[in-house]
Amino acid sequence: MPEVAISIGGRQFEVSCQEGEEQFLHSAAKMLDTEAQTLASQIGRIPEPRMLLMAGLMLADKTAAMEKKVNSVEQQLVGVQAELTALKNQPAPAPERIEVPVIPAGVRESLAEIAARTESLASAIEEKGQA
Repeated sequence: MPEVAISIGGRQFEVSCQEGEEQFLHSAAKMLDTEAQTLASQIGRIPEPRMLLMAGLMLADKTAAMEKKVNSVEQQLVGVQAELTALKNQPAPAPERIEVPVIPAGVRESLAEIAARTESLASAIEEKGQA
C-alpha cells in the first residue's frame, strides 16, 4: 500500500491508500485543507482534532447541500420523464382536413364549349384574312 503525504491546515500527515487511489486521496485532502484554511483564517490556531472535526463537518454540510440539489434535479427529471411518456402515449392528433376546390362538371362543359367557339371564330378570321 502506498504511503501518501498530505497537508491539511498547515499540518503534514502520512496516509495509506490502495494502489491507484493516490490522486483521489490528494483531491479529498485538498478539499479538507481548503476548509481547514478557512477555519484557520477565521479562528486562528486551533487544536488539530478540533480543526479536522470542524473541517470535516463543513465538508459534510456542503455535501448535504449538494445531495439536496441532486435530489431536487432528480425529482424534476422524473416529472419531465413522466410528461414525455404521457406525450408519447397519447393518441396521434387527427389528420388535418384540407378541402380542395373542385370545378363543377357544368362549368367544365361550358368552358369547353367556349373554347370550341373561340377556335371556330379564330379559324373564320384566319380564312377571311387569307382571302
